[in-house]
Amino acid sequence: MVSSARWNHVWVGAETGILKGVNLRRRQATNYVSASALRRDEGVCAMCWGHPSESEILVGCLDRSVKLFSTEKGKFTESQQCLGGEGSFCGLAVHDSSIITCVESGLLKVWRDASSENMETQVGAGVCRMRQNPAQPQCVGTGGKENALKVWDLHRPEEPIFRAKNVRNDWLNLRVPVWERDLQFLPGSEKIVTCTGHHQVRLYDPSSPQRRPVLEVTYGEYPLTALSLTSGADSVVVGSSHGDMAVIDLRQGRLVKCLKGFAGSVRSVQCHPTLPLVASCGLDRFLRVHNMEDKRLVHKVYLKSRLNCLLLTSREKWEDEEPEPTAPQADVKEEEDELWDGMETVATRTVLKRTVDPNVQETQLGKRPKKQKRTSAGP
Repeated sequence: MVSSARWNHVWVGAETGILKGVNLRRRQATNYVSASALRRDEGVCAMCWGHPSESEILVGCLDRSVKLFSTEKGKFTESQQCLGGEGSFCGLAVHDSSIITCVESGLLKVWRDASSENMETQVGAGVCRMRQNPAQPQCVGTGGKENALKVWDLHRPEEPIFRAKNVRNDWLNLRVPVWERDLQFLPGSEKIVTCTGHHQVRLYDPSSPQRRPVLEVTYGEYPLTALSLTSGADSVVVGSSHGDMAVIDLRQGRLVKCLKGFAGSVRSVQCHPTLPLVASCGLDRFLRVHNMEDKRLVHKVYLKSRLNCLLLTSREKWEDEEPEPTAPQADVKEEEDELWDGMETVATRTVLKRTVDPNVQETQLGKRPKKQKRTSAGP
């Protein structure tokens, strides 16, 4: 029997280690990790689809474990420890039934069935993001703080096939610092778009002779933390650490529109592959879905935890979906409710109040009774 988890539209990973599935049609959020099993060192820091049919989700945790969640069964089925290097996961991908991981210290590793066939390479310290090229799954891009954009071919991991060059010095002839926060490959070309911690959006073209960006746009005043290409791949949606989100045109290099309604840092952004929808989450504990055509906030769901990453389903016609009838399943309560329910009840004594007779006058210990005021008689 297919689980009701199959009909969730958005999957969100929280700092508390909870995987949440959100059904936007029913406006219902479900936890798939019980509150009794919550641990801070199992916070979700990376997620990706484990199968093109979106029947599996790979969840990377802070304790360096990668868990496999089945959307058809509605539960975690496998877990694997991916040790090596230092720091948390900054990227997760799948290629030929092998898991690709990258950690902050720069260790990029391919985990195959046999441990002797594992491949690893060093991409440089301070990595902030690793992304896979959907058109060429054997290629990944990396970038970070003082770690310029690089593209790696996992079949030949000795040297990167593309290494970006830093932009020229500023008007004071000072070196511009490098801080790549997120990146994505443009479909149908070799171009790569990145966002930086210095509020810049840059477009690289490895097929051109120059290794510097062919386009650069500055947005806002705060570090950009996440990006996602729109369905037409001619614009990119970026989010900042200040809670700003905007659509940037990659053809003309200009700001198209801003999306409102945020109250905290944006941690993850993902656009629908065909619909004009973009989902975002962050530290304000809200999942938001905007319509990019009219900038309207379509869905807003409060999820009670600080959110790190999300996955948006590629299904279409959400409103026309008719889920198959399933057995009634009790919804998983939120983690705060389960913690309160698990606490022992402390019995309290009921103290009976004394009934005081108004005709009896009491004197307190150590105090003299009050004197009555004299009433003066009239003349």
